Amino acid sequence: MIKLRLAALLLTLAAGTSVSEARPVSYPDGWTVMQRNNGDRSALHIHYSPTARDSIGLYTERNWTDDIQFTGLQYNRLVKRWNGKGSQANLYGKVAVGQADPFGDKDPELSGFASIAADWETRRWFTSYELRASDFAGNESLSHSARVGVAPYIGDYGDLHTWFMLQVDNSPEADEPRTITPLVRFFKGVQMVELGYTIESEEFLLNWIVRF
Repeated sequence: MIKLRLAALLLTLAAGTSVSEARPVSYPDGWTVMQRNNGDRSALHIHYSPTARDSIGLYTERNWTDDIQFTGLQYNRLVKRWNGKGSQANLYGKVAVGQADPFGDKDPELSGFASIAADWETRRWFTSYELRASDFAGNESLSHSARVGVAPYIGDYGDLHTWFMLQVDNSPEADEPRTITPLVRFFKGVQMVELGYTIESEEFLLNWIVRF
């Protein structure tokens, strides 16, 4: 079932179904470094945006739960953007193909993942959702992640911007299928940092993003 869902997402993105600063696509000719850490995995994504709708680059992830290292190329596509009065919504597709190396008896295998992500925000409120299907050397998973956030103050351009957020993750195959992570996001200039704490697993979250 996971493979069928993954294949469907891959086909949708490949067909180009034309499928806040943490967004996976930057401005044309822009580079982005995205580093993420939580109790389940640590990941690094370095990508280049040739257009305002596309980006491609290196993605590497150490999955601590399954003890697997994945390295490959990830392509991101801004499928649709809606600009409202004082608000913006986005729909993204992401796909990665590469090699997963299990730290055990298995040999590295061709692997990958695909996801669909959406967000809506104003200067005060933020919501997002992402669905990801992955197959890393036969370790198949389907995960959901959602966020809601609020800015305690509205800053001007160049100010330090702060968001208080709550993240809820659902990964049926994990030791803790459902987790809740309160976090705070700081954004200034080209850099963004997120600090949080997952209640169920008693582990810290640290994300850092910079654009240049």
